[in-house]
Amino acid sequence: MNPVQLVFLAFLIVPFIEIYLLLQIGGMVGVFPTIALVVTTAVIGASMLRTQGLATLQRFQDNLQRGELPAYEMVEGPILLVGGALLLTPGFFTDGIGFACLIPSVRKRIAQYIIEKRLVQAGVAPGQQKPKAEPGVIEGEYKRDD
Repeated sequence: MNPVQLVFLAFLIVPFIEIYLLLQIGGMVGVFPTIALVVTTAVIGASMLRTQGLATLQRFQDNLQRGELPAYEMVEGPILLVGGALLLTPGFFTDGIGFACLIPSVRKRIAQYIIEKRLVQAGVAPGQQKPKAEPGVIEGEYKRDD
């Protein structure tokens, strides 16, 4: 199944799951507690998103200052955005997925999977060194003193 078909399928199935869960939980605890739960998860999620987003931004900047490629942080940023959007969407199923995106260890595994999958598709095995420079190319660093 290609990605477009998966997204289409998700747009069909997820609302039914959300309605089912909202009805089940609403039937157990009542309407107003259910609404309070949905609002509370959105507030907690927004707080977690802010905290995790700032931490990821700090790691991104630290890696850049050390001259390292912030690959994980570049992938974790969009994962955080998706998690935040899912938490703001009313419902318990999307909240569960959104909270999973905000848990650092889960987010790191998702990012690792994405990075490794992209590297393999690009023809570079994970952990493989970058190709050596072509003959006649001199690599080095310079500092400009003005």
